Amino acid sequence: MSAAALRRRVGILISGRGSNMASLIAAATDPTYPAEIALVLSNRPDAAGLARAAEAGIATAIVEHRGFADRDSFDAAMEERLAAHDVEIVCLAGFMRILSAPFVDRWRGRMLNIHPSLLPAFKGLDPHGQALAAGVRIHGCTVHFVVPELDSGPIVAQAAVPVRPGDTVDRLAARVLAEEHRLYPEGLALVASGRARLEGDRTVFG
Repeated sequence: MSAAALRRRVGILISGRGSNMASLIAAATDPTYPAEIALVLSNRPDAAGLARAAEAGIATAIVEHRGFADRDSFDAAMEERLAAHDVEIVCLAGFMRILSAPFVDRWRGRMLNIHPSLLPAFKGLDPHGQALAAGVRIHGCTVHFVVPELDSGPIVAQAAVPVRPGDTVDRLAARVLAEEHRLYPEGLALVASGRARLEGDRTVFG
């Protein structure tokens, strides 16, 4: 069987410009990469990442959360779109909606997120501000499996960034984002190839 036939089909969920989405799309243009981007789905029709994905020839879909009475019906509509494109792995890339626990559980071990801190430090909002306030000298980003608890899933990959004297949130965020763009494709490749998998509450490699 060819390497292309073994590529896992990935759906990317976005809410905005999709810079991490773009890094995954770029990585998947290599025919030896173990994943292909099958769908980019947004909960916002004005998300700039939709146009970027379409320009790359990738299918897009919009499931606008405001059109649903509750989270379960919104999640069900997303599931329909993902199933229609035979998605096997989901990557969150700036998706600004809290997913329900049943949705997360259905994708357990097959859904990834990237968070701009060295988890478990600085979960939630404003991780760069948290890092500067704490006075840490090393900051970074983490690719992790998604679990119902926010920013708490088992770690797949991490990258460290030094905190420099006089750093602002914007300067630090820019350096971390550059590492995110490198790290997310690496983390997805580990999972898509089977070299990293979720067993119980921990990531197993090999």
